[in-house]
Amino acid sequence: MTTTTNPAAAKASLEHQVADLKLAEWGRKEITLAEQEMPGLMAVRREYAAAQPLKGQRVMGSLHMTIQTA
Repeated sequence: MTTTTNPAAAKASLEHQVADLKLAEWGRKEITLAEQEMPGLMAVRREYAAAQPLKGQRVMGSLHMTIQTA
């Protein structure tokens, strides 16, 4: 993963706009924690990453959002 701390470069190069890049390190830690707490989801991710069976499909879901589900 590549990140930049230059707001102008970040705005020009990212699909999504980040409100505060200073929170990136904290957010990455939260995502890492969530990945460790969801081994089943991570196993599915590893198994199907190469095949991308849902590529080009629209998938909709609903879940209770917490910072760990980022």
